[in-house]
Amino acid sequence: MSLPREDAAALSARWTEGVLLKRDVFSTVERGRFRTDAGEVDAVLRRLDQVPWWSFIPARHLFARERRALALANDLRVGPQLLWAGRQALVRGFIDGVALHLAKPFGDAAYFRSAKQALRKLHRAGICHNDLAKEQNWLRGSDGRAYLTDFQLAVCFKTRTRLFRIAAYEDLRHLLKHKRSYAPEALTPIERKILARKSLVASVWLKTGKKVYRAITRGLFNFTDREGGGPERFRQMERNAADEAAHQRLPARPQQLRADTEVICERQRATLAREEVARRDEGPPRHLVEPTQHRIDFTGIGAKATALDGGKHVALQ
Repeated sequence: MSLPREDAAALSARWTEGVLLKRDVFSTVERGRFRTDAGEVDAVLRRLDQVPWWSFIPARHLFARERRALALANDLRVGPQLLWAGRQALVRGFIDGVALHLAKPFGDAAYFRSAKQALRKLHRAGICHNDLAKEQNWLRGSDGRAYLTDFQLAVCFKTRTRLFRIAAYEDLRHLLKHKRSYAPEALTPIERKILARKSLVASVWLKTGKKVYRAITRGLFNFTDREGGGPERFRQMERNAADEAAHQRLPARPQQLRADTEVICERQRATLAREEVARRDEGPPRHLVEPTQHRIDFTGIGAKATALDGGKHVALQ
């Protein structure tokens, strides 16, 4: 499958390839530079020409949702700007920042205030993101503010219907879950009440739809949004390192970005090795070892050792 002629012509004239960020059954995401009227800027390209034929219809649907949401939120400055959009490809601005699970803003109440303001702007424009449970969809910019990305599941509403209010409530609740993880002391009593109460739609989704979603994505598509520890820990570290390198300022040559990724991977390998050596050297936890005091009694012909065990003298043969 190839891009439509108009899309291919526009990209060949204005897009400069950089590095591949992600490829799955719904799209291919690349980072590079895009030529605008004001000059070249760092940008991110999403294209559909490399998706399998059997996933093209849902991929095109997700692409259309992101294109519409980005166009509507273009002047809000809470997410990437839509620089160009075609039939099967779009270019959005690059945000100089790192994902939430890499930034780890522990105790940063100012970050979560800006995140709440960004979400309020988005909802006032009639946009619900619908995918804010993922930490990688929250960015911490170089200015310390919060930005949102990946609008493939976003929905745009013309009126504030009941469905809009439910979706907006869930957006806010997912933000507060992240705030509880990184800055729990900054939660207000009202925010704690929101965290304690899921909407009916969310409750039904957790019991039914989410199980089907996981079965399809992990079974049929063979990918997960974000794996945890266990056997996947080391491979996830490499993926995180690639993500960290990709979110830095784009170098002049793609080879340099790949070199930066390898350096970060090597650092994380060394960190993991040091942690493993430290755990082995520590030995068993102290509370698992019962302390025993020893005393040598030199009375008599030979030396007789006794141990004080629970206050009782036991002769050691």
